[in-house]
Amino acid sequence: MSRTEALWKLNLPLLHMEGGMNENGKDSYIAGLKRYRERGIPIVIDGEVCTEPDWNRIFEAREDNSFYMADFVSDDETGRLTEIRFDRVYHK
Repeated sequence: MSRTEALWKLNLPLLHMEGGMNENGKDSYIAGLKRYRERGIPIVIDGEVCTEPDWNRIFEAREDNSFYMADFVSDDETGRLTEIRFDRVYHK
């Protein structure tokens, strides 16, 4: 099993869905991020380690059709998750 497959087995929902994510989905996603942070995995948004109050911005709708995409970064040698990074991407 690849590292990516192993990470998706953790059942985190997709961020970008047609029509957005409902409040229960957002709460569930945030709860998952909290569990990672409690294990020492930093949550990085736009290159900065962010605290929980900042996490909601990954769900914000934008007029420029951009959205945040998660990248699960792992250590090349051990395969262990080292950070969860959110970067803005643009849908054309």
